[in-house]
Amino acid sequence: MSGLLNTLNPANLGLIILALAAGVIVGAIPGLSAAMATALLVPVTFGMDPAMGISMLAAIGIGAVYGGGNSAILLNTPGTPSSVVTTFDGYPLSQKGKADDALYTSLYCSVIGGVFGALCLIFLSIPLSSVAIKLGPPEYFWIAIFGLSTIASLSYGAVFKGMLSGAIGLLIGTIGLDPVMAAPRFTFGYSPLMQGINIIAAMIGLFAFSQMLVLAGSNKTTIANYQKRKGAATSVINQLLKSSKFNILRSSFIGTIIGVMPGAGAEIASMVSYNEAKRWDKNPKRFGTGEIDGIVASEAANNASIGGMLMPTLTLGIPGGAAAAIMMGGLLTHGIQPGSKLFTNHGDIVYTFMISFLVANLLLLIVGLLLIKVTIRVLNIPIRFVITGMIVLCTVGTYALQNSMLDVVVMVVFGVIGFFGNRAGLDNAAIALGLILAPLTENALVQSLLLAKSEDSLFNVFISRPISLLFIILTILTLVLPTLLAKRRKLSGNQFTENNKEVG
Repeated sequence: MSGLLNTLNPANLGLIILALAAGVIVGAIPGLSAAMATALLVPVTFGMDPAMGISMLAAIGIGAVYGGGNSAILLNTPGTPSSVVTTFDGYPLSQKGKADDALYTSLYCSVIGGVFGALCLIFLSIPLSSVAIKLGPPEYFWIAIFGLSTIASLSYGAVFKGMLSGAIGLLIGTIGLDPVMAAPRFTFGYSPLMQGINIIAAMIGLFAFSQMLVLAGSNKTTIANYQKRKGAATSVINQLLKSSKFNILRSSFIGTIIGVMPGAGAEIASMVSYNEAKRWDKNPKRFGTGEIDGIVASEAANNASIGGMLMPTLTLGIPGGAAAAIMMGGLLTHGIQPGSKLFTNHGDIVYTFMISFLVANLLLLIVGLLLIKVTIRVLNIPIRFVITGMIVLCTVGTYALQNSMLDVVVMVVFGVIGFFGNRAGLDNAAIALGLILAPLTENALVQSLLLAKSEDSLFNVFISRPISLLFIILTILTLVLPTLLAKRRKLSGNQFTENNKEVG
């Protein structure tokens, strides 16, 4: 009750709304991720009441994750890494003149996913965090392999090129220092490359810069032909209630569970959720052509994952992701130590934070509805201004990552790779997934092999552990089920044709 009363304080609600709006704007700018938005706000909270300050940090993170989807839909440019999957169906839907449908779907599913994650944070923190602490290197290795296996499903009809794209991403991810011997790899004697390729800079290049090159080579005067439609906000609600209820719940559940796993992140959550939505759909070929369910899967999962990330952060003191680590730093600066005693020593603060997190997700609906009317106007801006503005934002956002011109060069190089690779049939999303999973896969594999060497048993380390076995089964199902379901659909179609002939 103390947490609820603190949250409903008008001053606290006003700050949450301001933080949400700022987060949406920052999240829409390529390079300025949810973690960066949260980090920018930390100094502002130093002089505040701890509960109020931490609530603002949570609100700006929520806004940033949602805001990344806006630019993904309108410009095919994910504002945050977690919005990469939203481009698959969001931008094609925008090109069909249904940008408002895509934006409202993104908003509603972000709110539902965020509320689902917040409720799990409030009621299930202890049991889910006790599972997270049991995860070791072998489990993370199989989680990474499970994530990579989704490439086969995402590259429907072009599996070889999809796997090749994923392999390219994995190889690029090995640039830098070897995790065991600390020996430089593929640096060609250029010492700055020893830090590796900045993943966010690479993704800005693959998706944002390459898209600006595509637009520059087109004959369009604006990004898309958009005509405002009355009743779009309510028609989307009706469509979601009619055909996407299960998809929303499944995606929110997947996002929360993957968010609980420290280091997995919203990017993997949205990718796995999208893959599951596509796999269990009656017509998976429609995904990637501008379908509401593709946006549902991505946005519900990446917003739900925020609540999941905060569970091990608060209960175990183990940050679930970069943004959660910064929020944990905010707690520490106020003299609050996350962990087992947090709920007893600072119960009023932690429950104020949790309830503020829930309220912030609900308030996102109001803030989002107001901002959609502004953001959608970018479609009517002359394309030359959009290209110029986005290239400037890409450059500034990339440089701001580490104040490094190397990141800007990486962004440009990957933009060219993305532009020509897309024309050659390579999958930029698979390259990005390989890049994201490369560090997790390699580190987990090396640590697992060292563990197996000490135990003198590969089987006990890699296979016999229950959670590892679960993800092995899931990986096999991910690779096999699409083929089985396709055969089943084909047989059902043949049977339907034969029945029609008999009736005729």
